[in-house]
Amino acid sequence: MTVRADDAATATFAEHRRLLFSLVYNMLGSVADTEDALQDIWLAWVGRTRPGAPPITSPRAYLVRVAANNALARRQAASRRRETYVGPWLPEPLVTDTPEVRDSADAADAALRAESVSTAMLVLLESLTPLERAVFVLHEVFGYPHTEIAEILGRDSAAVRQTAHRARAHVHDRRPRYRADPGTQRAVTERFLAAQLGGDLTALLSLLAPDATLWSDGGGKVSAARHPIHGAQHIVRVITGAAMSGIANSHAIEFHWVGTDPTVILLEDGIPHSVVVLDIDPATARIHGVYAVRNPDKLRHLGVPS
Repeated sequence: MTVRADDAATATFAEHRRLLFSLVYNMLGSVADTEDALQDIWLAWVGRTRPGAPPITSPRAYLVRVAANNALARRQAASRRRETYVGPWLPEPLVTDTPEVRDSADAADAALRAESVSTAMLVLLESLTPLERAVFVLHEVFGYPHTEIAEILGRDSAAVRQTAHRARAHVHDRRPRYRADPGTQRAVTERFLAAQLGGDLTALLSLLAPDATLWSDGGGKVSAARHPIHGAQHIVRVITGAAMSGIANSHAIEFHWVGTDPTVILLEDGIPHSVVVLDIDPATARIHGVYAVRNPDKLRHLGVPS
């Protein structure tokens, strides 16, 4: 049987789609923007595989180059838009589990998250310049050497090395310190939600580290804190007050994986309205960071497995 050229192009793109999605998502932190980027990458790929076009010796290398540069351009545009974003900006949650792995202790090693980073790391990467983030993601997450990154981005190799060093130093100084095991993550999250639902201020204070920080992203569309909240006492006042009342009034709570994070999704009438991720110190089981995504635009894409 003769394989048509367009069928072969589709099969090749499908083979690399997960890699491309992960690469672009780690650079953008937006599922919607990532899907738009993949459409652009697909169109570029189709154009290069038409009869008469110059041959592509390495489809993977070509697709990664197009994806990285597309994401870099989108990252630069997004950085300008986020200057007017209302409140803290958090990445769009990307559910990466299935019913088979959702409650598995080994879920953190699932192939679907092979190239993912934590929510806390995605937030940290927001503080890099677009070029620093592109170089960091390509090198630290995907393992590309500096010389190859220079070719991918069309930059001088020495300049890429300097950018990588600067980005790595920035991330190292602020890198999330904690990585609790899935069992601890879930148990602490359940206690945290139960204490909030019950208005148990003492329990909440015992779960939060004194220097904890809360980021809540409502995008100006739902109630949420307009600035990061620092300190356990301040966080308790916020999450038990009107600004976060929607979480306490949820009708259903489901545990899933978002990237590499065991995560809770809160639903009302079956519709996700909040996604909460906790940074927990495994040594003390205390919470050092709370990330709550409530912007409905960032939750529409969630296909929550039943």
